Amino acid sequence: MWRMNPFDTVKNIFEAFEAPSRIFKNREVLRSSYVPDYLPHRQREISLVASILAPALRGETPTNLLIYGKPGTGKTASANFIGRALTSRASDLTSRYIRAFLELNRKLGDSTSGIMEEASGVVGYDELLGEDLMKELRRGVHYIYINCQQVDTGYRLLAHLANHFARDWNERVPISGWSPDTLYGKLLERLDREGGVTVVVLDEVDRLVAKSGDDVLYTLTRINSDLKHSRLSLVGISNDLKFTDMLDGRVKSSLGGEELVFPPYNAHQLRDILNQRAEMGFYPGVLEEGVIPLCAAIAAQEFGDARRALELLKVAGEIAEREGEEKVTEDHVRRAQSRIEEDRVGEVIRTLPNQPKLVLFTILQMKRFGGDRRITSGEVYDNYRFYAERAGMRVLTSRRVSEFISELTLLGLIDSRVISFGRQGRTKVIDVKIPVKRSLTVISDGIFSDVAEIPPRYTYRRAF
Repeated sequence: MWRMNPFDTVKNIFEAFEAPSRIFKNREVLRSSYVPDYLPHRQREISLVASILAPALRGETPTNLLIYGKPGTGKTASANFIGRALTSRASDLTSRYIRAFLELNRKLGDSTSGIMEEASGVVGYDELLGEDLMKELRRGVHYIYINCQQVDTGYRLLAHLANHFARDWNERVPISGWSPDTLYGKLLERLDREGGVTVVVLDEVDRLVAKSGDDVLYTLTRINSDLKHSRLSLVGISNDLKFTDMLDGRVKSSLGGEELVFPPYNAHQLRDILNQRAEMGFYPGVLEEGVIPLCAAIAAQEFGDARRALELLKVAGEIAEREGEEKVTEDHVRRAQSRIEEDRVGEVIRTLPNQPKLVLFTILQMKRFGGDRRITSGEVYDNYRFYAERAGMRVLTSRRVSEFISELTLLGLIDSRVISFGRQGRTKVIDVKIPVKRSLTVISDGIFSDVAEIPPRYTYRRAF
């Protein structure tokens, strides 16, 4: 039988996609990272954040701010939207003051300009022109967004900030090797050289603290006392409303500032967001009538996650495009939901720290070998200890493992509920909400590979 050469197969696929898409007008606007010129249903939150950061335009230090909210509630998009507007306005103001200064200098004439230049070399522009004028000329605003899932140590964070102001490659701070004092000194030097106010946004700041502690936060909250010609303000973004419970008292006190919670979107609000993006991203008439309401309804059930809604819409369009369809249907949305769920579970498992990952591994193994037998939290802990010892990992307390079980429940990987057994007391019963075999394949690629085929040590009761 004749078979097409694999190279020709790939070539045909590429050629098919060389033609303009009949589905997407601009798929980039459907990405969660895209920030439109208007954010529906976030005007209140945007106004509050803008009012907190606005003093930067006067060269004053804005109050530190902590923003909370579940994933997909517009925290990052709103912060970047405001950052873009803030730096644009600051640039306009700086240009205005510089033009006024240059015009004044021109009117003074060449001879006077020469005298001013010579005098500035002796006493400096601050004394020559006055502190107020120089403050105006220096009052630019710098906005730096940092994702703490990627920049997750104190050293990397300070190096990233210093490198933001590097003027050429030779000025860049290395990714490791400098002493804390040297790195901090370089950051101070760069900030004062640039002047103005720097607003630093730390997205997923709880991840930074969980991995590396809160020392770097304390350093940044105290940095203004060491700066001479610049100021720095912090905006922390977290999904965890109890984030500050992780902080040392001195850090909490030094951070101070204001707090703002972004509520989840409801189905109506999600439809508005999707309609806005669909108008920019799809050709007219491509989406069947029920597509956007279905995407919104699914995302509303999952804590009002706008990123989830946008991803559903985009993936549904991509499925339709690959299959050569002219319209995106509700069936494409449901298939997109299944595909995204598989990808999401794998990503969540891969990014878990080793200890909660071991707890999940234990539960999956108990489900794999126990079938429909009921799993209790006490039995999970017994088997967790069994696997931890064989994997060469530290054994944590039953209370800590119970906390991990609660976290895994919140992530949607397992289900746990407390059941009373009369005189036998109450216990937490656990069930698995993800595909066992596929999840074990993902989780067993790393340090658990040596124990992947070892059955649980303890037998447990049958389901009731």
